[in-house]
Amino acid sequence: MPPRVRPTVRQVRVGTELRRLREAAGMTAREVAQFLGSTSAQMSHIEAGIGGVSGERVRMLAAHYACTDTELIDALVEMATDRTRGWWEDYRDVLPPVFCDLAELQDRAVSLQEIATAHVPGLLQTEEYSRAVFTYWRPELPERDIELRVEHRLRRREVLGAVPYQAVLHEAVLRTRAADRRIARAQLDAVLELSDKPGVTVRVIPFDVDGFAGASAELLYMGGRVTALDTGQRDTAHDTAFVDAPAQLLAMRTLFRKVEAVALDPSRSRSYLHRIAPSASARDH
Repeated sequence: MPPRVRPTVRQVRVGTELRRLREAAGMTAREVAQFLGSTSAQMSHIEAGIGGVSGERVRMLAAHYACTDTELIDALVEMATDRTRGWWEDYRDVLPPVFCDLAELQDRAVSLQEIATAHVPGLLQTEEYSRAVFTYWRPELPERDIELRVEHRLRRREVLGAVPYQAVLHEAVLRTRAADRRIARAQLDAVLELSDKPGVTVRVIPFDVDGFAGASAELLYMGGRVTALDTGQRDTAHDTAFVDAPAQLLAMRTLFRKVEAVALDPSRSRSYLHRIAPSASARDH
């Protein structure tokens, strides 16, 4: 099987976890290649995600590494052998790979937790709000590229209601107008409507709350089938970074708990959103 040209984040993650198991067992790639009757180059391809690996081989490697975590092994086998074609594959050749990777990770997650301090999260955005965000990018995107991004972002919302989703939004996110007052009001109405969906929880951090020092706390945390397979996502100035290092994931979980602790509960958050909404549509004086 030829090496993959563009492995997905899921495929890379399988290789990363197999490498971690090997390193925890104190073995070199050369030693494991000899055990498999393979080559060091083929082992490197597997651990980099550019080489495929069967479910049987995943189990063989896990046994060789003396891994007894059956839930992790079963999850890795499922990840390695999943051939499902998701809706995001329609965008594989027309959008940057990160868009498809994010959609796939969300679709495969068992839970989603998000902190927003700058923009309304993508999963909660309206079409017009999304278009305003993408139009603001520099250098400016061609109109076709903007429409593809907006379309993709709206399709990502299909996961809401299917996977438990918790969002903590700072008041600045809700009061900042990405476009005009009409779009801002429509966006607030959409947040309220989506917060009524089963499994969707929206909480607000007011401006005047004490103990919030997380102005840069933006993150999306995607729970895996087992905790070891969780994934974090943070946007940088020029890119989107996926995080899977155990220490960084622990830091993200801790950060979410801290931010959640100062947020209003869901009921009070809805009341707060209703109070904000009229000001979003008030006329300028």
